[in-house]
Amino acid sequence: MLRGGVPRAIVRVSNTQVVCQLAQFDPEGDRIVASVSGSNLTAYGWPAGASTKSIPACYVAGYALGKSALSAGHDSAILDIGLAASSPGNRIFSALRGMVDAGLDVPHGEGVLPSDDRINGAHIDESLAAAVEAAKNAIEEASG
Repeated sequence: MLRGGVPRAIVRVSNTQVVCQLAQFDPEGDRIVASVSGSNLTAYGWPAGASTKSIPACYVAGYALGKSALSAGHDSAILDIGLAASSPGNRIFSALRGMVDAGLDVPHGEGVLPSDDRINGAHIDESLAAAVEAAKNAIEEASG
């Protein structure tokens, strides 16, 4: 993964938020090219009381990272999930789907991505679908 020269799309979910980063290998230490965390989501209109580590929040963070990576001149990456479980449809793969929907080329199998209902938060609260769409629009406007 390190020798390929392709940046890593790192996704980590903590007890309170998601963190998505695009890292480029450097012998002195990885260079973080772009970074989005759950705490940054309010800048895109994410509801203040909503979870910053839910499946919809992870999707929005991944989408924001994808747009940021494209703005920085990176069009592809390799997913780095660390020690997280690789269960299909989980929060890690929700962030991956956000990156892919933003236009970042990340190798993956379609079977691991969560459904549209889960991305839009239908399993949590119907109002989250509007928040996801509003955040995506805000990210589009910010990325120009």
